[in-house]
Order: sequence, then C-alpha cells, then structure tokens
Amino acid sequence: MKRILLAGESWMIRTTETKGVDEFTVCSYEEAGIELKAALRKAGYEVEHMPAHMVPTQFPETIEELQAYDLVILSDIGANSLQLAPDVFQHSIVGKNRIQTLSSWVQAGGALLMIGGYLSFTGFEAKANYAHTALADVLPVTMLTEDDRIERPEGVTPHVLHPEHPALGGAGDSWPRILGYNKVKIREGAELLAVAGDDQDPLVAVSQQGKGRSAVFTSDCAPHWAPPEFSQHWDGYDRLFAGLADWLTRQ
Repeated sequence: MKRILLAGESWMIRTTETKGVDEFTVCSYEEAGIELKAALRKAGYEVEHMPAHMVPTQFPETIEELQAYDLVILSDIGANSLQLAPDVFQHSIVGKNRIQTLSSWVQAGGALLMIGGYLSFTGFEAKANYAHTALADVLPVTMLTEDDRIERPEGVTPHVLHPEHPALGGAGDSWPRILGYNKVKIREGAELLAVAGDDQDPLVAVSQQGKGRSAVFTSDCAPHWAPPEFSQHWDGYDRLFAGLADWLTRQ
C-alpha cells in the first residue's frame, strides 16, 4: 500500500469572552482535511496526517526519512513551520533545511502536492512565503511575492482544460463553484489542467521534476474556499484527488 504524508490542515483557536465586568479565555483545537483523507483512503492509500503544530518537530529531515512515503502533501502549512525547528528558532543551533531536502527528494523521484489555503504558496499577508524557498524550483507554477489570495465570495466556477488527463481522475468538466484560491502563474514546461477566475489563473497543474513529479491544486480541500457543494456533495471530489495521487505516484 502506498503511503502519503499530509502535513498541515489543523489550527488552534484562542477566544476571549467578555461578560459584563468579567472576562475569560477559551482555547480549542480543530482539524480539517477530513474529506481529503477519506478520498485518499478510499482510493487505497495509507494516509498519515501530521497536524500543523507537529510539523516543526516531526517533519522528515532527511531523504531517507522521506523515502518512507510515496507522496507528500502540504496543505495550509507555511514555510516557517518546516524551516524553523525549535533548536534553530529558539536556540540558534544549526539544523537541517527541510525544504531543501524535500525539493531534492522530489528531484530524485519523490512526489509532491501543494494544496491552497491561507498558509499555502505565498498566502495571507505573504506569511506562507514559499516563493523564497527551494520548493519554488520544483512546483509547476511560479508564486507571487505578495499576498496571493483571490477571494471570490460570490463563487467562481472552475474551467477544466483537459478533462481527459489522468491526473484529474475522471472528475469530468463540470465542477462546482469555489470561493477562492491562491494566485500563481504556470511555469514553462508544466501542464495546466484547470483554471479559475477572469484571468484564467491556474487551479490544477502538474509537472515532471527530474525523476519525480509535482502538482498543485490552488484552492482549498475544505471550507471555506471549497464549500460543501465542492468538498462534500460533489462526486468528482474523490476522483479528483485520487487522480492526482495516482498520477504523482505512478513513476
């Protein structure tokens, strides 16, 4: 059984409530990507989810560790979480450049999928910041250096350019609306499979990277950018992400 490492798709919430003259703080923890994990497991993959708060300490540091997986998915997890291990950030101890290692692993035959979100690509207030890392060299798109979010609260219907491409898994050419995505540009030599918005911005793109492969889905895999009509009620959702995983791992 092929193994997938999904990094990201979790967050912590700190809420302050004021009631008259009294105030207190409540903390909670949430995970997303439920639909994505279910789709991949249904397709026969073993999925290991590494929540965002675990990435700084547990994301693979070496090629050998990455070779335990057939595919790595980064979803709504910024570059800082991969780069700033506690020893580096808190104690100024030289450590591994895990993004460089991930990039080298892809070139050597690994597979990478980046899914959009507020902390994907360049992200909200440019905080995801992948444009200035080695990962920029192995994606099928180039990234902006400023906040790259395209918010479409009225909804935008994706346009599928190549519905027959195996990476789309037979999801067809009629997709539900999405509510936003990260704006990127297609890289020369990559295959652009689906677009969104007035500027026909890349939504799904794939590429060969040395001996490996990479792909992007620039919207989210879960709300809010992927509303229930896309991520929960559309029967093409499972086929789309299974197709991407199959294409990426079929070397």
